[in-house]
Amino acid sequence: MKRALISVSNKDGVVEFSRGLVDLGYEIISTGGTYQTIKDAGIPVRKVSDITGFPEILDGRVKTLHPKIHGGILACRTPEHLAQLEANQIAPIDIVVVNLYPFRETVAKPGVTLEEAIENIDIGGPTMVRAAAKNHQYVVVIVNPARYNTVLEELRTTGTVSQETRFKLACEAFTHTAAYDSMISAYLSSLTGERFGDTVVIGGEKVYDLRYGENPHQQAAFYRFLTPGHGLPDARQLNGKELSYNNILDTQAAWDLVGEFDQPACVIIKHNNPCGAAVAANLEEAFDKAFAADSLSAFGGIIALNRKVDASTARKMAEPFMEVIIAPDYEDEALEILRTKKNLRVLSMPLASKSTWRLRTVTGGFVIQEEDNDPQELPMQVVTTVSPKPEQVDDLIFAWKVVKHVKSNAIVVVKDGVTLGVGAGQMNRVGAARIALEQAGEKARGAVLASDAFFPFKDTVELAAQYGITAIVQPGGSVRDEESIEACNQNGIAMIFTGIRHFRH
Repeated sequence: MKRALISVSNKDGVVEFSRGLVDLGYEIISTGGTYQTIKDAGIPVRKVSDITGFPEILDGRVKTLHPKIHGGILACRTPEHLAQLEANQIAPIDIVVVNLYPFRETVAKPGVTLEEAIENIDIGGPTMVRAAAKNHQYVVVIVNPARYNTVLEELRTTGTVSQETRFKLACEAFTHTAAYDSMISAYLSSLTGERFGDTVVIGGEKVYDLRYGENPHQQAAFYRFLTPGHGLPDARQLNGKELSYNNILDTQAAWDLVGEFDQPACVIIKHNNPCGAAVAANLEEAFDKAFAADSLSAFGGIIALNRKVDASTARKMAEPFMEVIIAPDYEDEALEILRTKKNLRVLSMPLASKSTWRLRTVTGGFVIQEEDNDPQELPMQVVTTVSPKPEQVDDLIFAWKVVKHVKSNAIVVVKDGVTLGVGAGQMNRVGAARIALEQAGEKARGAVLASDAFFPFKDTVELAAQYGITAIVQPGGSVRDEESIEACNQNGIAMIFTGIRHFRH
């Protein structure tokens, strides 16, 4: 008689699968809640303890850790191994169906204790899965309920499961246990307070395959981390097609920037850089200002807002062609308006969703860093003879928040809480300044300027003076700081040092 061991946390489909195996002549053995579920369905099932002759002990911590179980799973179907099984009165196990304790769901609960988390670290389950996956030539291992029908279909049509399917299921099983261990490692490591240990294990599960990557010839997929938390993979999509690879990166960039502001704010992102950003008394006004800042570049962009979207704002956002709109929430009428644009992707996500670290790959490895977050009280040191006026201080702070999210070298020109010009990703700072100032044009008179890093020379200050800039914020720290300060003093420009650099590569 063939034998299947079934012990699952996720019981979806387990009754139907068990019934299908019994109809094919399999004996079912099981444990705990799974045993009860199968038995209650009227399906013949034996307890693992009946097989081992040993009771479950230690509050269920030890159930399947026994030679009569693992011998049956790990035995090759060779004369030598089969003889050893017979000598020790061990029956082979042909199918192992196991998925693991809900560790991720447990640690995601508010107020979970370390003791609760530890009790949801599965030991016997991963041991059985790994044993069956190692011996997949002889044993079918299933960790995903979605595979039940595939296995039953092959058993019904051919009487066995193909080696190709067995190998795929074994790969899935090892991935399952590796991902499970990565969750445990990440959770426990987070409690130590150590940021970057000697070994980092990162697990992810697929959200969906992407049509392509940055370009049509590149394959791509979207994954979420296995650690607790809420982010873009968990955003509610309320309208439109699935996000593309570029949509995902641009939407994250937009969300990161709009989350900087306490006032009603709107950010429009194109190619990972803001082409328009504004704060205002209400959301509609913020959108109007952000879109007007660079309506040409805004075409096909991503809009992020930090308030619940009302109908009047939605009506305006629905007019131009945009790829994505993301906000914390939407009024019913606003959502109805946006849904008239069939392909417009509309997302909602809590504002509290923020990253704490960033990962970038290189050939053969990756680098990890903390998120670039300013301290609660940003140091603002006036280094010129002229001090900024109160309204300029507001604009300087706004510009500083925006420039942090612009690719380096980065310069941003701002007036009245609106970006007038953005110089992004240039190889020299004065080049970035020239782009931003030329974009601002005559509107630059009386505006402020932010730089993501110090001025190596005074040329950026001199160029800013030609356009009528009245205040500048930058980190400071150049050996030629005095030259820039003197240039500001000569042109009546106030300058503030923050002591913090915001490179963004």
